[in-house]
Amino acid sequence: MRLVVVSAGLSVPSSTRLLADRLAAAVGRQAEVELEVVELRDLAVEIAHNFTNGFPGRKLAAALAAVTGADGLIAVTPVFTASYSGLFKSFFDVLDMDALAGKPVLIAATGGTARHSLVLEHALRPMFAYLRAVVVPTGVYAASEDWGAEGLEGRVERAAGELAALMRGLSAAAPVRDDLDVVPFAERLAALRSAG
Repeated sequence: MRLVVVSAGLSVPSSTRLLADRLAAAVGRQAEVELEVVELRDLAVEIAHNFTNGFPGRKLAAALAAVTGADGLIAVTPVFTASYSGLFKSFFDVLDMDALAGKPVLIAATGGTARHSLVLEHALRPMFAYLRAVVVPTGVYAASEDWGAEGLEGRVERAAGELAALMRGLSAAAPVRDDLDVVPFAERLAALRSAG
């Protein structure tokens, strides 16, 4: 299975890339994947040119093809002005509208304070829902104080497990129980009417 990681970190080293790498490693422990990382920092000029001339450069075209052909996607952005970065949004704006339809996506973000953690729910999840991706239930946010603290690794492992399950085509739901009796609705309704 092909797993593509899109990282919108701007600095080197980058906490955004660090979180992306941890998520990818966690997915790799739960499923056999072929990994490709797309660093948006390296594509910034080509993304801007794509907006003005309508054509992706060579590196951007390869990145867009990788995302389109992936079996699963990890998308990680730093928080800028209480939302995803402009570079992150611009990349997904130049992606073909149908490229993520039905594709499993794990969303994640990094920021300086835990107060921005809702960026996952008010910015990233709606954007990927609009693109018709299947976003895993657990998003991962890492504030500065989360690095090395208890809790981050558990969220990383849970989200990675959900993505790996979707990539394998399995339901992330609980196993099917075979000890339940299924009663047709009409039969149940008739029984309720006769009892009343």
